Amino acid sequence: MTLFFVIEGSLKMLPTVLLLSAIAASSASSLYWDGRVPQTMTESDLDSSIGPYLTVVKGSEAASHYTTLLGTASTPTPLWNTALSEQVISLTIDNSSIFVPGGSTPQTGFRRTDLIAQGNGSDSALDAIMEVGVSKFSFSVKENEQLPLNYSHEYQIVFIEPSDGTHVFELQLGTPFSNPTAPAPAADAAFLKIRDHALNLLFETPFTAGQWHNFAVQVDWVNLTLEVFYSADAAELVAVTSVVPNPTASTGSAGQGDFHAALLKLPLVDSSETIAEQDDVVHYGIQEGTTEGLFYSGLFVEQISA
Repeated sequence: MTLFFVIEGSLKMLPTVLLLSAIAASSASSLYWDGRVPQTMTESDLDSSIGPYLTVVKGSEAASHYTTLLGTASTPTPLWNTALSEQVISLTIDNSSIFVPGGSTPQTGFRRTDLIAQGNGSDSALDAIMEVGVSKFSFSVKENEQLPLNYSHEYQIVFIEPSDGTHVFELQLGTPFSNPTAPAPAADAAFLKIRDHALNLLFETPFTAGQWHNFAVQVDWVNLTLEVFYSADAAELVAVTSVVPNPTASTGSAGQGDFHAALLKLPLVDSSETIAEQDDVVHYGIQEGTTEGLFYSGLFVEQISA
């Protein structure tokens, strides 16, 4: 395994947040939220946004058209699952994956399927509880070799999104969107990349097939810092950055946002469109409409300090 990284210098838990206590969690830390899906959860639950995920950010079909729970047919990351197996989550996009925000314009530039962390049926209430002090966001991803991505595009696949549309941090794949479109795919397009709020690269590693790629990002919401941890398959997480500043993020409620596990595909620039349209990445650009997918596992959020 080759790693590439850059090192730079009393509220209670929601009672209906899904907690799989039989799964060995990383430490004695308290869990704010657990998105590891038990075998009892069904795709009907996804369609109704019952359980740990809000499933409204998707295309025109039911949530279970884009999000599949794989039961015992697929093995989740072995990092956490020593006693009870969770269900692997399969996220897909196709040409119908156009999200229409309530009362707004369809996001025809994007193709996206998002799972948003929620507790007691509320994403914002959960954000206010878990995005204080220091908290750690864990997630694992694996390539879907049957539904490959197009690395000429940019994909944003895990992120925390405040109301201004920025990301506190993000896990990214592919070639970053640019206007005009840069030569694509980029040299590191097939690398998983953790970027900070200002889109600075903190860590990258090849997205090798057949492996679970495990991440944790520790966020200090007061001092505005990040620390990144990584491992593959059953190997223990190790720090791959020091505690690094994330100074362009906001403090307090303005900096809080929904925690997304997503398959969000950005477009390529369409040279036939106007300059204004070319810069409107949300609503314009080129999408091929192919069916693409990724696998997700090991999603949870820990309290490190209040």
